[in-house]
Amino acid sequence: MTTGLEGKVGLVTGGTSGIGRDTAILFAKAGVKVVVAGRREPEGQETIELVRSAGGDGVFVKTDVSKAAEVEELIHQAVEKFGRLDIAFNNAGIEGVWVPIVNQSEKDWDRTIGINLKGVWLCLKYEIRQMLKQGAGGAIVNMASISGLIGSLGAGAYSASKHGVVGLTKTAALETARNGIRINAVCPAAIETSMAERLFGAPEVHKYVLGCHPIGRFGKPAEVAEAVVWMCSDRASFMTGQSLVLDGGFLAGPNPPS
Repeated sequence: MTTGLEGKVGLVTGGTSGIGRDTAILFAKAGVKVVVAGRREPEGQETIELVRSAGGDGVFVKTDVSKAAEVEELIHQAVEKFGRLDIAFNNAGIEGVWVPIVNQSEKDWDRTIGINLKGVWLCLKYEIRQMLKQGAGGAIVNMASISGLIGSLGAGAYSASKHGVVGLTKTAALETARNGIRINAVCPAAIETSMAERLFGAPEVHKYVLGCHPIGRFGKPAEVAEAVVWMCSDRASFMTGQSLVLDGGFLAGPNPPS
């Protein structure tokens, strides 16, 4: 069964590594022309080379998703290059500084919310405008987290940003459903990325967090990418306003680390 994505134009923010990079490559394999956005140009160009090696076509646009002018220009360049925008994965995000709320700086709060939540809002704003202009529907997936469904010790800003993404996804889905635009979110637990290495790299922390995953391992970026591509495809045509959990059993019940 095909994905129905052949010939479509897709956007991946935060596509310089990890989940974003794997999603861009998987889009390319499905026949999607891929626009990759991120703040690190060398890594972004590496992703485009991998997209081309996978048989696809793509372009990198250096973008800070927390800045409206840059997001608007990103969409403009995507349409200028490929003529339209059909699907998008709003993946760009940071972990911020994980400390108790009483020790968190206003600067870190603003930066984390600015990229993780405001960035998704800005992307949605300009992506939806373009899709409405085209009048042919579309599909958007936002990067949330299981931290958008539960609390996380020391992660006040991060957890708040991801809860915000879940709520924003539902509202955007309601506003666009009659226009044929589907909007969902993906909520992973710990995935083998550089972010997870920074957060959980210390041996004792790694052991504890790993023990919270009944499946016995962290997820792989490609596993999240597969879900994102499915949500953007015709195979998920009746799905909108939902948050898909990929957590190795983390939220299934109380699972004290072994």
